[in-house]
Amino acid sequence: MRILALLLLSFSCHAETIVSIQGEDFHLNGKPTYPGREWQGRRIEGLLMNSRMVQGTFDDRNPETVKNWAYPDTQKWDAERNTNEFIAAMPEWRAHGLLAFTLNFQGGSPYGYSKDQPWHNSAINDDGTLDEKFLARTERIIARADELGMVVILGIFYFGQDQRQKDEQAVIAAVEASTRWVLGKKWRHVVLEINNETNIPKYDHEILKTKRVHELIQLAKGIEVDGRRLLVGTSFGGGGVPSKNVIEHSDFLLIHGNGVKGPDAMRKFIEKVKTARGDRKIPIVVNEDDHFDFDQPDNNMTAAVKEHVSWGYFDFRRKDATKAFNDGYQSVPVNWGISSERKKGFFELLKEITGE
Repeated sequence: MRILALLLLSFSCHAETIVSIQGEDFHLNGKPTYPGREWQGRRIEGLLMNSRMVQGTFDDRNPETVKNWAYPDTQKWDAERNTNEFIAAMPEWRAHGLLAFTLNFQGGSPYGYSKDQPWHNSAINDDGTLDEKFLARTERIIARADELGMVVILGIFYFGQDQRQKDEQAVIAAVEASTRWVLGKKWRHVVLEINNETNIPKYDHEILKTKRVHELIQLAKGIEVDGRRLLVGTSFGGGGVPSKNVIEHSDFLLIHGNGVKGPDAMRKFIEKVKTARGDRKIPIVVNEDDHFDFDQPDNNMTAAVKEHVSWGYFDFRRKDATKAFNDGYQSVPVNWGISSERKKGFFELLKEITGE
């Protein structure tokens, strides 16, 4: 019985989904994503179509603000319900061709955009250690993604929450702890995003800003367990072109389409990014864009994929939760289903493009 138990434990730790990069393409389990797929004469094979789903592990440690996230049916917030409903929705996303989603240990604004962030949504303690309850929710999502053949873009820091780390050493400790946690779980379908939008001038710690963030990319890439390391990058805010130091050290480039108003602007933006990338032919991934027009033949999403750039959906609620609970994936509380016309528009176009 003991031998059987050990074999079962060993089997449960084996990765089912393995992400890798070959040139500008993503591969899963040794084969390009969307193998052989073309759409309107453009190659879709190798792309990593994704959605920003950073609130899948959301919780609020601030007793003064937690009331803001109450579900309309129960009038209270429930972090476990949130994660359970996220996991329940994942197979439907995958069935429409979604291969990846972004999580973040410090989430994102539960209103979509925020000037101030008094809530405390963070897996990272002030000294850089990681919160066990937050990790448990994250682990459940990542494990399900592994089973479904999906990639997790796991962010560590978010501006507006990073000030909760007491000093630079705590930031470094958090990167080390996050990297070792993922590697220790033997997952091979998780890639790291050091921080969300490193170029936004709201980070408190210098090492999280553009000039020095490559130090954290190098740190994470330098950590190996059993001879294996993670693929690592960081993202830039809407319309921001990755800096030379980030391009040099990243395994992939993460850019955002917020503020890139329309497909012509998206094409020009991508051209700038490719020029900056130069001879480093690594994948370019939009993992946040709040422009839609999915019913139009030309939009930010189609413009990106036709340039062989992966695209990521970012949607937040424009109305009060009690009136529009079905809208958005970033506004808390979240309905994780394909529950609004905008969500349906995205997933239908995604299915058409990917042929899934």
